[in-house]
Amino acid sequence: MLDIKQLRNDPEGVRAALAKRGADIDLAPILKLDEEVRALTGRIDAVQAERNAIAKAMGQTKGKPDPESIAKASALKAEAADLATEQGLMRGRFEEAMAGLPNLPDARVPEGGKEANRVIRSWGEKPDLGDKPLSHLELIEKHGLVDFERGVKMAGSNFWLYTGDGAAMEWALLDWFNRSHHQDGYTFFLPPHLLLPESGYGAGQFPKFKDDVFHIQVKEGGQERFLLPTAETALLNIYRDEILPAEKLPIKAFAYTPCYRREGGGARADERGTVRGHQFNKVEMFQFVDEDQGDAALDELLGRAESLLQQLGLHYRTVLLAAGDVSASMAVTYDVEVWIPSINDYKEISSVSWAKDYQARRARIRTRGKDEKQTRFVHTLNGSGLATSRLFPAILEQHQQADGSIAIPEPLRAWMGKDRIG
Repeated sequence: MLDIKQLRNDPEGVRAALAKRGADIDLAPILKLDEEVRALTGRIDAVQAERNAIAKAMGQTKGKPDPESIAKASALKAEAADLATEQGLMRGRFEEAMAGLPNLPDARVPEGGKEANRVIRSWGEKPDLGDKPLSHLELIEKHGLVDFERGVKMAGSNFWLYTGDGAAMEWALLDWFNRSHHQDGYTFFLPPHLLLPESGYGAGQFPKFKDDVFHIQVKEGGQERFLLPTAETALLNIYRDEILPAEKLPIKAFAYTPCYRREGGGARADERGTVRGHQFNKVEMFQFVDEDQGDAALDELLGRAESLLQQLGLHYRTVLLAAGDVSASMAVTYDVEVWIPSINDYKEISSVSWAKDYQARRARIRTRGKDEKQTRFVHTLNGSGLATSRLFPAILEQHQQADGSIAIPEPLRAWMGKDRIG
């Protein structure tokens, strides 16, 4: 959520920043609602002050208070209640309007949509795979790594079943990611997969993207829950409604979870196999920081994501997303995209983002130093470290050998107990 003070003081600056996203948003109705809420606060305070004055006078009067004072106090009480009800309705409309505003893009973010994304670097070279390299689908079938037919039988379209060396490689990746982050001082969390709507709101995913997740049906009167689309949603809400000691910042966390999303793959070549599905595995990194720690945290998270790909020996590129391609709750995002030869394209394997204080305002997460009286909102950052569903085909294709076998990246060999598949 944006800072209403910034909206009041610089509406044109806010409008111009949002225009970088391609959004033409009229802020006047929001500012009018803000004025009306504040005006009602003033009226309520005035009525309450008058009521208190009458009560004080009645208390100082000997004998019974006069009927006129009693009637006046009763009328003021009713008026204050009516004004509070009106203010509550008005505040609800105001907060709903504020919640619909996306984050302001960081100054470094290019204006425009996906076409304005900027490649800032790449690592490694596209592998020379000879004349007839196999696609990941062909390699999966050749070595029996994933059973798509039985996955669909169990759960429906866009689900799959890892099997044999495929399951072993998937778990070896997740185990290695978890150990890497844990050994480097990040706190490990295994959060619930079912979350309350307030968690989605705090992360900036609700209400706008509420239809993109799976919801659990509940009996009438029960609490609604949804399956988390990313561990980011859970990690942010660990400290919802809390004040964090500034001396403990930055707080570095990570979590492994399956991720559940309603979007699924289609018939297009770049969405087949494990590239896009309703459920996939991901390790997510997260940091709670003070504002002046944000740039260093962003560099660290991006460096960690890239380092994992380098240790796996995979060619990739890093892209600074343009404002229109940055998710609504983020101020700046770098995508790390891995090369998948069979589709002749790069696919996002990690998004590393800085939300500034946008998520913290929604989740009411503050910080304060031990000698400070005033609190301030923390800044939050997140990054995939890493997601496996697109990493899996990249490893198979980039590390395939001339004889059709697959060289297992060095970090995975100890867990898998061998150096190649096939």
